Amino acid sequence: QVQLAESGGGSVQAGGSLRLSCAGSGDTSSRFCMAWFRQAAGKGREGVATVGRDTITQYADSVKGRFTASKDNAGNTLYLEMNNLKAEDSAMYYCASRYCATGGNHNWSNYLNWEYWGQGTQVTVSS
Repeated sequence: QVQLAESGGGSVQAGGSLRLSCAGSGDTSSRFCMAWFRQAAGKGREGVATVGRDTITQYADSVKGRFTASKDNAGNTLYLEMNNLKAEDSAMYYCASRYCATGGNHNWSNYLNWEYWGQGTQVTVSS
């Protein structure tokens, strides 16, 4: 079993920055890929960024150049550095993980493909 706990959300003005963290416990071996998703009120859950077993990162087009995802050396904590935040980035942000083979972090942006989830942390950006 894997437990995930997000932190770091809050309220900022447009153009500001936040850093989200996702602490993993349980079976957080290096065999797992991790990802960030978000869900705004009345909308579906969308993939924001992912880090594969090989540490290769992928991003949604809407956040490229502004967000950076990374993992600590132990692979237990996932981060999301968010810069130049926009009002449309406001959402509940969720951390997710799943077992994946090296180079096998396919179809990452579909939330149905992820097994473990945190409870979420709220990000609110005011314009």
